[in-house]
Amino acid sequence: MSETVVQTSMPRIGDVAPNFKAMTTHGELDFYEYKKDSWAVLFSHPADFTPVCTTEFMGFAQRADEFAKMNVKLIGLSIDSIHAHVAWIQNIHEKAHVKIPFPVIADLDMSVAKQYGMLHSVSSTATVRAVFIIDPKNIVRLILYYPMNVGRNIDEIIRSIQALQTADANNVACPANWKPGEKVIVPPPKTQKELEERLAGKYDEVVDFYLVKKSL
Repeated sequence: MSETVVQTSMPRIGDVAPNFKAMTTHGELDFYEYKKDSWAVLFSHPADFTPVCTTEFMGFAQRADEFAKMNVKLIGLSIDSIHAHVAWIQNIHEKAHVKIPFPVIADLDMSVAKQYGMLHSVSSTATVRAVFIIDPKNIVRLILYYPMNVGRNIDEIIRSIQALQTADANNVACPANWKPGEKVIVPPPKTQKELEERLAGKYDEVVDFYLVKKSL
């Protein structure tokens, strides 16, 4: 007899991130109230007391100040009990000397995981390594999924937020492998007038009329 795959929905990039209320390691939490006008990184992990997840939690915790400087709030999630979360966080502190400063959702009924499409396996007993970057207007701006046996790249998550914030603030786009301080892409012209202005303008780097870069 084949197993039935649990059908879950998920918000797409550009959608409003679903709000929810949940029990966390910081007490009961309303997601919108928690993040307020901040950016948020909502991320799920398969299970507590697992090696890859432990390295990820340590990685997020060790970069917590960088996230805070970017006005980003972190919140984790798995389908484990609040007691398991508290014990695991204490274990990380005792064994690795790392404190976990952000709340972790105890999603035993899988309600949040289903809203965000975090259940992919046929057993549906563990969430995948999902990452949702959500902006101050509660819009989903970026989604990353990792399999259970590959840990997340915290550097890339931070870089992605920096790129999103830079693009929003300056009406530009960020090229491949962009890092803060590097040139950004000027949006391509959409009208004949804009094309003429582009051809007459001066920029730091011009590949062609549609690919122009400038320094900020």
